[in-house]
Amino acid sequence: MSSYSELSNLPIREIPGDYGFPIISAIKDRYDYFYNQGEDAWFHNKAEKYKSTVVKINMAPGPFTSNDYKLVAFLDANSFVCMFDNSLIDKTDTLGGTFKPGKEYYGGYRPVAFIDTKDPNHAALKGYILSAFAKRHNLFIPLFRNSLSDHLFNNLEKQVTEQGKSDFNALLPTMTFNFIFRLLCDQTNPSDTVLGAQGPEHLRKWLFPQLIPSLSAKKLPNIIEDTLFHNFLIPFCFIKSDYNKLVDAFSKSAVSILDEAERLGIKREEAVQNILFLVGINMFAGLNAFFPHLFRFVGEAGASLHTQLAKEIRTVIKEEGGAITLSAINKMSLVKSVVYETLRLRPPVPLQYGKAKKDFMVQSHDASYKINKGQFVVGYQPMASRDPKIFANPDEFVPDRFMNDGEKMLKHVLWSNGRETENPAPDNKQCPGKDLVHLLGRLILVEFFMRYDTFTVEITPLFRAPNVAFKTLTKASKYFSM
Repeated sequence: MSSYSELSNLPIREIPGDYGFPIISAIKDRYDYFYNQGEDAWFHNKAEKYKSTVVKINMAPGPFTSNDYKLVAFLDANSFVCMFDNSLIDKTDTLGGTFKPGKEYYGGYRPVAFIDTKDPNHAALKGYILSAFAKRHNLFIPLFRNSLSDHLFNNLEKQVTEQGKSDFNALLPTMTFNFIFRLLCDQTNPSDTVLGAQGPEHLRKWLFPQLIPSLSAKKLPNIIEDTLFHNFLIPFCFIKSDYNKLVDAFSKSAVSILDEAERLGIKREEAVQNILFLVGINMFAGLNAFFPHLFRFVGEAGASLHTQLAKEIRTVIKEEGGAITLSAINKMSLVKSVVYETLRLRPPVPLQYGKAKKDFMVQSHDASYKINKGQFVVGYQPMASRDPKIFANPDEFVPDRFMNDGEKMLKHVLWSNGRETENPAPDNKQCPGKDLVHLLGRLILVEFFMRYDTFTVEITPLFRAPNVAFKTLTKASKYFSM
């Protein structure tokens, strides 16, 4: 990937595309991206227009949120994986794309996600987070099961029974926040802190200015939303009180995990900011994007898949003596495949950004292209992981795609800023919660199909994650009898 000679089997092409007129073309591209076409169609149309999966683009939000919006996009599986090469791609301050929130959002620090692997602080902070997860792995299943029962399924069933419908997306934030907070804060109930019952709301307010420039909320007329949220960054002062409450809660409740940081030589204040970022961006936002897609795909697949999932889950649990354990969950191959397939089709974080550390060659399936040092690049995961030259029926939800011989295709599942067959480590940028996300995806299906035989949903498309409303729930008729 790093020299012309290594790619001599493919023709060398100039990168196609056109940045157009300054500012005007970028604003037009922004309107097409957010409103006229949508994210998926916009990237596909660029590839089709220029007959290339490596192409120049004006990346939203563009002016006036950012002046550095002339990017090169990687839109196939071959070119995309160069985003994982730390020798080629600098990830400094590129997590959010072409704009970056001010350091005031993180107490004057930069969380590890904004730091490149060449920074000596990266390995220390990433290693600390990985260690914190490892020390709490025995809590993953019991805490998440409790949160599902107390904050999701009971309310879901009650609303469907009493109202004929339940808004799954509306119930998720309380459930996910409760689990995350208790996991990292010595099992403290967030309602017993300064946050009270408003923890998810404070977190969403803190996240909103950091995420909205790259999203469309679809709640205001296009021109008003674009003017307010895509032209300027929202000042920190509007969410300062929410941020302060979050910092106070985690500083006082996450005692053991912060003590661990100090023993590793990490300042307590810096650890608090990294934990808050981990909670907000990596876990809360990520899980609340992932779970609606999971239940959308499973719901739309219908009763046949539901029967297969229920049978596999209940059979394994029965064989394990009725206990829902990690050993039992790992034996559920269809459940595992369904989660992988969801992450393939709809990765929680669809875009990966970086800047070229040096001149190098990138290879699509058809040609080689020179990327110049300093070039801002972006990879769009939903196209890379739906590459028709890699996957058959790439746009279809195929529940058993990764079962049996299909497991060899897991190297092409790229949602975690790395291949599914690789692992997060202090010297890479792969998501530290990769394995936890997959476990929670499986566990929510296990818990659901231990309770219910089948269900129906109503889907309302949003900019990325759909809104999922449960219409019917059929209680399990054969709980342990299969």
